[in-house]
Amino acid sequence: MCGIVAYIGPREAYPVILKGLKRLEYRGYDSSGVALLNGDLNVYKKKGKVAELEEMLVGKDVHSHIGIGHTRWATHGEPNDRNAHPHISGSGKLAMIHNGIIENYAQLKQDLLRKGYTFKSDTDTEVLLNFIEDIKENNNCPLEEAVRIALKRIVGAYVIVLIDQEHPDTLITARKGSPLVIGIGKNEHFLASDASPIIEYTKEVVYVNDYELAIIKADELILKNLGNERQTPFITKLDMELAAIEKGGYEHFMLKEIFEQPQTIQDCLRGRLDANGGTITMSGVSKYAEQIMNANRIVMVACGTSWHAGLVAEYIFEELCRINVEVEYASEFRYRNPVINQGDVIIAISQSGETADTLVAIENAKSKGAIIMGVVNVVGSSIARISDTGAYTHAGPEIGVASTKAFTAQLAVLTMIALKIGYEKGTISHDRYLQLVRELDAIPEKVATVLLQADNIRKLAEKYKDATNCLYLGRGYNFPVALEGALKLKEISYIHAEGYPAAEMKHGPIALVDENLPVVFIATKDAYHEKVVSNMQEIKARKGQVIAIINEGDEFTPTLADDVIVVPEADEIVAPMLNCIPLQLLAYYIGVAKNFDVDKPRNLAKSVTVE
Repeated sequence: MCGIVAYIGPREAYPVILKGLKRLEYRGYDSSGVALLNGDLNVYKKKGKVAELEEMLVGKDVHSHIGIGHTRWATHGEPNDRNAHPHISGSGKLAMIHNGIIENYAQLKQDLLRKGYTFKSDTDTEVLLNFIEDIKENNNCPLEEAVRIALKRIVGAYVIVLIDQEHPDTLITARKGSPLVIGIGKNEHFLASDASPIIEYTKEVVYVNDYELAIIKADELILKNLGNERQTPFITKLDMELAAIEKGGYEHFMLKEIFEQPQTIQDCLRGRLDANGGTITMSGVSKYAEQIMNANRIVMVACGTSWHAGLVAEYIFEELCRINVEVEYASEFRYRNPVINQGDVIIAISQSGETADTLVAIENAKSKGAIIMGVVNVVGSSIARISDTGAYTHAGPEIGVASTKAFTAQLAVLTMIALKIGYEKGTISHDRYLQLVRELDAIPEKVATVLLQADNIRKLAEKYKDATNCLYLGRGYNFPVALEGALKLKEISYIHAEGYPAAEMKHGPIALVDENLPVVFIATKDAYHEKVVSNMQEIKARKGQVIAIINEGDEFTPTLADDVIVVPEADEIVAPMLNCIPLQLLAYYIGVAKNFDVDKPRNLAKSVTVE
């Protein structure tokens, strides 16, 4: 949720930290702050976005070669200056930033209050910091030892970074359940929640594992576990370019990422799908192909947009592989004591690869003998590392908080997996397999065709921007697309929207229909098309406003719609990758028309690393 940046080395720390916070602002933008050490420990923090912190610091002495910075998504305590990070310990000698939640902070706080500690914020972070300092003072031990003792007693998730006025040449950091990357430069180190603040300085990084603690100097990185045993840092080369995390001339990251989809889907297919040869090469899938083919069921666990990708994949896997598929919200799956059998296949779908609920869900499933397959975007992420096998989506960094290109990349990967397993299992004919391989190969070009309608969709957005409610309806493979379209509108425009199977509309939602209600139908040609048209007529009979996503050459459906958006025809199995594009654009342009910050919607953060 929150974004963490830190630096130690010969450079001025503040410019490095400030630029890093701007790049991590998609992870949280309720408040931000920095702590800089140059003889004195100076902490500056401000409610609002990073630009407001930057403005506050104009003219201030920010000279320092060591510092920590934080951009917050509020959990404990409302967004304000005093709850912003970094927090200062009772002695004023320690400052700390934190991403995560300390679940037993209330009991720790009561213990500290009895000892005479006072608190300036409502946060769990300040409690943990004072708990660490209390251990340090009472045991007369080094800071790293106090951190180690404290972390053995807390319950929850964390990445913490501490700076100590008495040791101005050292940063102390530790993680459990939240991401942390350390960049290695020449006599300098960079710390961040992901690689985006690091990439312009170095491509050599270490991904810190759960229950590891690092003691970092400008010229030294010591990695230990919580048992005080030295660990060998595994240095990874970043496969990322600076241009990928910049807007590239687009007004917003969200628009850039929508328009990147012809390329990101192609990148996802490249090296895997050979339409001419009729082959799909996925080494991670091949390694476990027999277990997947023989599995009694596949359980897909995910949250948000990734959950919608799983719903589409449920239709695809059951159709092509004839394996029972269940799609679960990770947040529910982890708590409801699900029945997991030896050999069940769990597919964890996550853009960031750090989604807290999904991580815990697959850890539980793995302990019961399930095979874990990860479908994630971020190389080296926690889900990727805990999974037995899987496939990266190769969508590149997604900075816009509302997921777009990650969704279509997930669909592309999941479709390839289903095609490969179905063909090897013999539940799909050779001709049908080759047809779908060709259909999938054609998707990037067809997405580019849909994007040519952006200006027309922008005009539709102006027409419907003042709506207060909206229904999205689809059937079959397009029902999850309706859910995703409604989610995008909610996230970006703050218009209440609901997605439903079109036939279910009669069982309640039709009561909402009047002349003021826009109803978006995904009405492309598939096995359900005639029934969707009938549902459309039911809306028109009640004076609802109909927006229809239709295929080229459909002459009848437009007679029932107030507005249409035309997409190329495609097989119903791959059509969701096309049909979601106009819905992404519609949400984007409505958000822009309402003058909202579409890259940073209120109350949301990109990587949900807390419950």
